[in-house]
Amino acid sequence: QVQLTETGGGLVQAGGSLTLSCSASSASGRTFSQYAMGWFRQAPGKEREFVAAIEWTGDVEYYGDFVKGRFTISRDNAKSTVSLQMNSLNSEDTATYYCVTSKVAYNLGSWDYWGQGTQVTVSS
Repeated sequence: QVQLTETGGGLVQAGGSLTLSCSASSASGRTFSQYAMGWFRQAPGKEREFVAAIEWTGDVEYYGDFVKGRFTISRDNAKSTVSLQMNSLNSEDTATYYCVTSKVAYNLGSWDYWGQGTQVTVSS
């Protein structure tokens, strides 16, 4: 089992920036640097939406189409953390943001573990 804990959510004005962080821990002692990490979000009344993902090395990143260069995902394998830097926020970015990871090493095909989520609210 993997525990994912998100921090950094809050209220921000439109056009502002926010950085989300996610800390991963595992009782089984799995090696963080072997697993892809990602972020999803869900706004009220909408389906969950892919935001960003980063491969285990940190060398390759993926983003949802709506990001359009505004967000940057990064990871620190030494600290078992992943971050999401969000710039130029607008009201449509208001959502609960979830940190995710796979149960399969070196795999980007599934997101098996989810954090509890952190709320981001953008005021216009």
